[in-house]
Amino acid sequence: MSLTKNIIVCVLVVFSLFLCKGAEAGSQNTPKAPKHEMSSGQAVILGIVEGLTEYLPVSSTGHLLLAEKIMKIGEDPTLSAGQQEREKEAADAYTICIQAGAIIAVLGLYFQRVLQMFRGLTGSDPLGRKLLINVAAGFLPAAVIGLLFNKIIKAYLFGPWPVVAAWLVGGIAILAVSFQRRRNKHTTSQSGSMDDLNWKMALIIGFAQCIAMWPGVSRSLVTIVGGVLVGLSLPAAVEYSFLLGVVTLGAATGYDGLKHGQVMVQTFDPHALAIGLFFAFIAAVLSVKWMVSYLNRHGLAIFGYYRVGLALVAGVLLAGNFI
Repeated sequence: MSLTKNIIVCVLVVFSLFLCKGAEAGSQNTPKAPKHEMSSGQAVILGIVEGLTEYLPVSSTGHLLLAEKIMKIGEDPTLSAGQQEREKEAADAYTICIQAGAIIAVLGLYFQRVLQMFRGLTGSDPLGRKLLINVAAGFLPAAVIGLLFNKIIKAYLFGPWPVVAAWLVGGIAILAVSFQRRRNKHTTSQSGSMDDLNWKMALIIGFAQCIAMWPGVSRSLVTIVGGVLVGLSLPAAVEYSFLLGVVTLGAATGYDGLKHGQVMVQTFDPHALAIGLFFAFIAAVLSVKWMVSYLNRHGLAIFGYYRVGLALVAGVLLAGNFI
């Protein structure tokens, strides 16, 4: 197990250096804007926020956008409107790229499942092949819809008020599902395991995942709830959500890294990315372990109350121009 952890940490470091150097190399022939220091403290905070919230049903994107706003990242009044827009683009790319830390954390924690899918790819494990097909089916809707509507989503939904609305609606949805599960314990105890999942059920969960393109909704929320609604037990829905997240978040991280990596590295010093990745990794390991243990005993309701409370507090602060 210690060897696996060491390998994961090495991969994390190499990935961060590769991403930084790759973006810098790609920008050598591009006129460089002056760098704006992202402090080590800010990078640590963003990394921890990302790692803690990525796999919890509370929306990491919403928390990161709120953290950016509180720390005034991308809102430097001394910059021109064009420079502010460029810095905001770099900050948004940064928060997506540090998802890699959380992805690697789940790869380590669910290493046996990942190996099972690789064995399925080689034809030596039928259940692994089935799981691989299910993960691919769950990823497909997000891949298509994300590519088609990415610009529209970022233009209209990446703002504080849409995030607050999504937090509130998502919190109410969690409480409704939790209440229904408490009323139907005799049916939920017969819910299916990961082995009972088929590609049609996975496709439904995949379409549900697309709702999370609205920042604040939470990818984990809609995939876990979607898994429960199609017949999975809560632990199975959580596990599938994590595995699906590795592929979905990995694709989003790679896409944004290639598309906006130059702007990100030109705007912020590369060490900020390495710091964010590292702390996202550590925080995600702790968060995922806690979440799995907690959900097995208590269920989702606490996250519903948290989201509703956070939406109300953030709404008051925004309305009063405190943030």
